[in-house]
Amino acid sequence: MKHRRMVVTVDRTSLKKIILAGFFLIIFMFFITGLLTSIKIEYRPASSSIHEITGNINGRMFLHLLNFENHYFSQGLEESKPDFSVSSVLFQLTTSINPDDPRSLLGRELPGFTLFDGDIIVAGEGTNYTNMPIESAPPTEVLLEEREASIDKLEDVEGEEKPKQSPNLTTNGKKVVFIYHTHTTESYYPLLNGAKSPFHSKANVTLVGEKFGQELEERGIGAVVDKTNFQTVLNEKKWKYYKSYDASRPVVQEALASNRDLQYIFDIHRDSQKRDKTTVTINGKSYAKIAFVIGGNNPNADKNKKIAQNLHKLFEKKYPGLSRGVFSKKGEGVNGVYNQDLSENSLLIEFGGVDNNMEELSRTVEAVANIFSEYYWQAEKVSGSVQNE
Repeated sequence: MKHRRMVVTVDRTSLKKIILAGFFLIIFMFFITGLLTSIKIEYRPASSSIHEITGNINGRMFLHLLNFENHYFSQGLEESKPDFSVSSVLFQLTTSINPDDPRSLLGRELPGFTLFDGDIIVAGEGTNYTNMPIESAPPTEVLLEEREASIDKLEDVEGEEKPKQSPNLTTNGKKVVFIYHTHTTESYYPLLNGAKSPFHSKANVTLVGEKFGQELEERGIGAVVDKTNFQTVLNEKKWKYYKSYDASRPVVQEALASNRDLQYIFDIHRDSQKRDKTTVTINGKSYAKIAFVIGGNNPNADKNKKIAQNLHKLFEKKYPGLSRGVFSKKGEGVNGVYNQDLSENSLLIEFGGVDNNMEELSRTVEAVANIFSEYYWQAEKVSGSVQNE
């Protein structure tokens, strides 16, 4: 029986190419490593940049990726096809442009456009990226001078007359809610006769906050309403308008330090959107819509967000359409904290827009007080802290 021999020949030219390629690959790796370690710290890859990239990957896609390596994760997926496009995701990762959100492109091309950026955590009825809450600064003349303006139909702030009743539940004299107004001068056109700008030192969101405190007290929830004019603080310190939260922060800190009973912190604002975006009709009556804003750069963001989401769900059941949703704002051009790092139970609430009147706002305040009191007493019942009057 003859044995066949297999002879393998290696082309010397090919071998040389492989060795040279390996050598140059090693040199290239050393070059890249040296380059990355020699450039300035601010230009080096950081965990924040990795986080920004991975932030473009939604939860379902992440589960699909994990499922490739561990089929156990398939339990969290439906049998239907993935609801995302691989090409779309790759395009988004490489360009940072989200095909479903035109702001990701326009924000880079239009100066100042990023100031209106943000994320929709929970979208209320009719809410999308074109009608998100907008924060606006008062014009220079408002910052420097006291404007003349009359208050139109201020008596409407009291709302519809109703018989006073003693609450079935009470905080027993404890003040558990703190209400303040970082953008104190934010006002509403119906309050100001002939005003060109919706800002005023007296006829402003403090009227809403004051009524909110009264409504909570009527429901047995002790509330403190701070009416400090932070615009005055800014003027005294010669600070720009974007430092409003720095001006209001000491007031919140002092309130928390002096009263350990405080559990919830509400910063009352007014949106800059027009009437068609901030008004809803419920049971034949007109209401000013509300919006919850969470500072995405604060360490309590997840806990603040959970409260806002729970409240939004309650509004959807009893006052459908009243809540525009829950929004998160962070990054360059915005505060991103809103003093919410001072408390796990802190919310910024936008009450209506520039065109809403006090009658509409009054109805909304009562609705918010109803929903929050339901939420509060349920939470107290769970914790065993409820006291009967």
